[in-house]
Amino acid sequence: MVEFKIVISDPKSGKTVQKEVKDEQAKNLVGLKIGDTFKGEMLDLTGYEFTITGGSDYCGFPMRKDIEGSARKKILAVKGVGVSNKKKARGKDMKYMRTMKGMRQRVSVAGNTVFDKTAQINVKITKHGKADLFPKKEEAAQPAEGAAAPAEKPAEKK
Repeated sequence: MVEFKIVISDPKSGKTVQKEVKDEQAKNLVGLKIGDTFKGEMLDLTGYEFTITGGSDYCGFPMRKDIEGSARKKILAVKGVGVSNKKKARGKDMKYMRTMKGMRQRVSVAGNTVFDKTAQINVKITKHGKADLFPKKEEAAQPAEGAAAPAEKPAEKK
């Protein structure tokens, strides 16, 4: 049983929404790579078109575009996905992190292909459809007409 969480982002509005995909819909996504586009009909969202921008596997390792395949690998990276080239400064007066230019870091990353052990897939909308993916939040609930108003506090004596 294949199951993914799809995080759909809209570059125009800056909003995101998360959707769970199981079984038949999920099997359609297996084998796609970062940068591939697919139609929204695969996720029952007619009219939409999406581009895969990244994701992570079941252990939380991020997918990286330049690593071929679906297996996890250890790489020596200078920058990019999964790398934070921050080093703690030494000394009792130096309590901050600083960026080390050219510092390399050994990190474990997942490949660029979606496979059955992928947990999350990040996609962005390239073509909008008719249905609204981002429902608007309802305003705060108004108290019912028969409900009692909040009681006032008695004045304090001085």
